[in-house]
Amino acid sequence: MEKRKVGILTFSDGRESVHREVEQINKEFQKRLAEALRETGEVEPMEGREIVWTAELARNEAQRLADSGCEMTIFNFAVWSFPHLAAIASRFAPGPFLLFSNINPRYPGMVGMLASAGALDQIGALHGRLFGDIRDGAVLSKVLAFIRAASAINRLQGETFGLFGGRPMGMYTAVANPDQWMSLFGVDVEHIDQSEIVRRAGEAPEEEVEAAFSWLSVKVGKIRYDGRQLTPEKLKLQIASYIAVREMVREMHLDFLGIKAQPELTDHFVTMDLTEAFLNDPYDWNGPKEPSVAATEADMDGALTMEILKHITGAPVLFADLRHYDEELRAFDLCNSGTHPTYFAGRSYNPDDNLPKVEFYPQGFYFPAGGASVRHLAAPGEVTLARLARRNGEYWLAILPGEFLELPPEEAERKAEATQVEWPHAFTRLRVGPEELLAEYDSNHIHAVYGNWVEELVWVAKMLRIPYRVFS
Repeated sequence: MEKRKVGILTFSDGRESVHREVEQINKEFQKRLAEALRETGEVEPMEGREIVWTAELARNEAQRLADSGCEMTIFNFAVWSFPHLAAIASRFAPGPFLLFSNINPRYPGMVGMLASAGALDQIGALHGRLFGDIRDGAVLSKVLAFIRAASAINRLQGETFGLFGGRPMGMYTAVANPDQWMSLFGVDVEHIDQSEIVRRAGEAPEEEVEAAFSWLSVKVGKIRYDGRQLTPEKLKLQIASYIAVREMVREMHLDFLGIKAQPELTDHFVTMDLTEAFLNDPYDWNGPKEPSVAATEADMDGALTMEILKHITGAPVLFADLRHYDEELRAFDLCNSGTHPTYFAGRSYNPDDNLPKVEFYPQGFYFPAGGASVRHLAAPGEVTLARLARRNGEYWLAILPGEFLELPPEEAERKAEATQVEWPHAFTRLRVGPEELLAEYDSNHIHAVYGNWVEELVWVAKMLRIPYRVFS
């Protein structure tokens, strides 16, 4: 993942004699902050060349950070500083802004931070506030959460979403307003007819289709050909469809996408399960690659949620239905025909760890055109689930900490058989009961990444100025 470029401006007393007295202290705290961020391997810090103690420096140093491509700015406070300097800098530096107060009790740095924070609130400059010793792991973790959220929001700006098809099966929650997306998220929507997938699949290079077919035949744990719904010819057509969409992503500069599929492609062509799974994966038969977020059923808000999670974590993202609540397990079975990357089978960036745990099943009666369902059970671990949703036209963010469970193989198969054996499953225990969740959650779709990213998502909601709820 590309490092997050973070600007650092350190503020001082506006009286020259005082500024000169504390200048070295400010420089030491700025260096400490920059070194701690650099050592994470995740952040490229861009330090201010000079400590800011005049309006001219506030303008010039802030503009330099913007010109250098910083994705957000930390306003650093170790001593008392004049609050107007941060206010001026906020007009030029790239936001959002994190106001960070160091532990330095001999000097009133916290006072300067709070006075500057009040000024920023008065002028409507979006910011967060943290304090502590950046060498403390817990403090650094909180700073990184803000940085990841700010970077994710900024990386959305100017992106293009490829919308293949339109609203699927009457689902209002899958369709969003392009005007609102541009206004709130800075994302453009490019509409593409699904017939382009059909046309361009017919032009896919035969040699790559055959090579991919051989690779999958060796790597995938089991391919359950049935001579009707799943045949070698239909699997090759799915491979060709993946190649077609992959090339359109490259040629049309699509940053993320959604494919309607149902019912046109699933009735008369082939299902998009393989296409969506491997677009979301960090590899294909050609080797490692960056995951391309692809949402099934052309779910726009689902794809946008996934893109934000990808920008926060750098990892593949799972898309699923809240299919069933299992009273025996006290867990949800997350299950959907498409968009479960094979990464989740083994939680590995190496296909040799994941694909032996994957099976290609024949599609069921829902999809008469047939093709392979990319079936596996999600590897266990802590997860964070999320969903952007709308009420009365206004966005809000659902955040759900949880856990993917590991079941004994026989029990897992029995549970899968009870719902949809040929589809992938993630048995998920949440920290909220089913009655409360089903009463408040606004979609049948949900999205997940491994790890605890609750703080990052809370900051995302705050930066977007939308409500959020942590279901915990």
